[in-house]
Amino acid sequence: MNKKSGMTSEQFLQHLQLHAESFAAAVATNEGDWIIKGFIDIHEQIYTISIDTKVVSKVLELLLFPMFVEFGQRHGLKPVFPKQQNSYPDLTFIEESSGNKFAVDIKSTYRVDAKNVNGMTLGAFTGYFRNRKDDKNIEYPYEEYQGHFVLGVIYSHSEESIDERKKYALKDIRTIPSVIKDFRFFAQPKYCIAATGVGSGNTKNIGSSVKIDHLLNGTGVFAKLGEEVFDDYWMYYLTRDMAEALKTERPYINLKTYYEYKERGIDKLREHAKDISAFDDEANPEKDPQ
Repeated sequence: MNKKSGMTSEQFLQHLQLHAESFAAAVATNEGDWIIKGFIDIHEQIYTISIDTKVVSKVLELLLFPMFVEFGQRHGLKPVFPKQQNSYPDLTFIEESSGNKFAVDIKSTYRVDAKNVNGMTLGAFTGYFRNRKDDKNIEYPYEEYQGHFVLGVIYSHSEESIDERKKYALKDIRTIPSVIKDFRFFAQPKYCIAATGVGSGNTKNIGSSVKIDHLLNGTGVFAKLGEEVFDDYWMYYLTRDMAEALKTERPYINLKTYYEYKERGIDKLREHAKDISAFDDEANPEKDPQ
């Protein structure tokens, strides 16, 4: 991660967290219901929105983008939107005075009970995450960002029965039930809310904590361990399919086995630390390319 003058990651996070507090009021009614009721056609007929999480997430993103532009203007940050779909991150903020870059991914998830959510995916752990000079599927190389953050949205599904086949007239808009409600926004560094397993199935995406308090307070399993441990863990993580393709065993599957993996042979290496530092090219002929 580059060290430059200008806005720090900590300062950016503070600004984002303060701004996030206003987002819920902007997307919900006074009763806490979503202000989005559906899609309208040229005949002024409204079609209720689907409860599908991908549809909800995309509409939320579109609703929030103007607010991010305002956030950038307030803090001297230029928002850069991705040039292509499925590119990381959802938003890049570039400080106009220093050129410092900050990655913000917009993620949403729904409550499954009072303490837990369904979970989120926090971006790939292969490709640009491992090759940090690569610019494929990422706006700028990973290493150029001062920090990587998640602007998260937690919501609840409506208890009302929603008939997606029903059409409404524009005059009836206030009678249309909202599919989601009770929004809670948060902003945290990505590593502070990450889990030790993939986001869903056997994908190559980092999973998130499913505990609401971990998401809101940034107290996931890597929060105390730090971003370096998070990076190292996910740099070398293998899913079952990845290990099978390489015809090897998975080195670790959680923090406990990761710790055991890192401990292997460490005592012997420490015992011979002086010998290792004295080894010449003949003992280790492979050199780093210049």
